[in-house]
Amino acid sequence: MSKILLVEDDELVLEAVADTLETNNFVVEKVRDGQEAADRLKLYSYDLAILDIGLPKINGMDVCRNYRAAGGITPILMLTGKGDIEDRVQGLDSGADDYLPKPFHMRELIARVRTLLRRPVGLVADVLEIRGITLNPSTGKATRDGVEIDLLAKELALMEFLMRHKDQIFSVDDLLDKVWHSESDSSEDAVRQCVTRVRKKLDVDGKPSIITTVKGLGYKIDSSAT
Repeated sequence: MSKILLVEDDELVLEAVADTLETNNFVVEKVRDGQEAADRLKLYSYDLAILDIGLPKINGMDVCRNYRAAGGITPILMLTGKGDIEDRVQGLDSGADDYLPKPFHMRELIARVRTLLRRPVGLVADVLEIRGITLNPSTGKATRDGVEIDLLAKELALMEFLMRHKDQIFSVDDLLDKVWHSESDSSEDAVRQCVTRVRKKLDVDGKPSIITTVKGLGYKIDSSAT
């Protein structure tokens, strides 16, 4: 299933769009401000981003412009209450692939989403690989020595974050902030339990754990461990 980053500060619009996308079998991550959107686009892979323009902290156009300037290739659909031609041109010039003014019909939104997802991005998929473990964030597929491993969504998110930041140590609080954000299941125990589950699924007998515990500091993936 395609993974979509949905960025909208209006709670009613956010939930309505998210419900529609999920009903149409898309995986949705919801974000309410431009700074968090920029952070997630930098750290994670998505098949599509839907950005409102009028966001707190960083507006949608700047999020899009900065992401494109950094080489980001994820398709972006802009949402806004402003529908005049100048706003549309600015949105497209900032790097958006399509532009949908509010109010819009959900059927049109889904049609535009599907159209954007059919467009080739022109680059090789972003596949992470460390110590015999591969992870494709776009498809959610993980393998160990070529054998597919079934990871839950939060386990995938944890592995993606640690693999993108290999050899860096992150405390439990760091992981709560970067991976769990403000979700209802966020707690220190949730982080530790997730690490334990990942180890059970990915570790190989007789070899160092894929996730190393650094006593008193936190966790990391040691890319050089053998």
